[in-house]
Amino acid sequence: MIPYHVVHGMNGACMVLPRDGLKDKDGNRLSYDQIFYIGEQDYYIPKDDAGNYKKYPSPGANLGEVLPLMAGLIPTHVVLNGKVGALTGDNALKSAVGKTALFIHAQANRDSRPHLIGGHGDYVWETGSFTDDPTTGLETWFIRGGSAGAALYTFRQPGIYVYLNHNLIEAVQLGAASHVVVEGDWDDGLMKQVQAPTATTA
Repeated sequence: MIPYHVVHGMNGACMVLPRDGLKDKDGNRLSYDQIFYIGEQDYYIPKDDAGNYKKYPSPGANLGEVLPLMAGLIPTHVVLNGKVGALTGDNALKSAVGKTALFIHAQANRDSRPHLIGGHGDYVWETGSFTDDPTTGLETWFIRGGSAGAALYTFRQPGIYVYLNHNLIEAVQLGAASHVVVEGDWDDGLMKQVQAPTATTA
């Protein structure tokens, strides 16, 4: 059954980059230092009577219990690269100030809205069509279910950037979030802290 295998992680993306490289709308060559693949996945996992997620002895053994959950279209998990936390903590992506990353994002079933907290999409190909001009300066972009898109960003400041699905319920409560740890020196010319952080008051 096609939907059953897709919600068990049996999907991915094949993206062919142009032979002569990525280009902006004026035909100027765009370069990048690293590629991050983000595979977004929705899961529908049954719970037992105690409220714990169930485990099964073999693939396919959960078919009868998973199908009703799938029909409800409410995933129990929406994750990046296979599981909650796959790209956070010790597994976070790594980069450095001045490096340019190409984020390739795929989702097999559901629409997604990638967003980079602390950055943005300098150049974005939402549909993955590199023959089309990229959109520029996007805060959030759109990945259609069953497709893959790409975004290019040059890191300007050090810190921990959060790359997530901007359906924040899916990102925070279901797991569709990742981290990019960026090393380097802070540039006061871009942003200067004029006051140390303080506690908020009601």
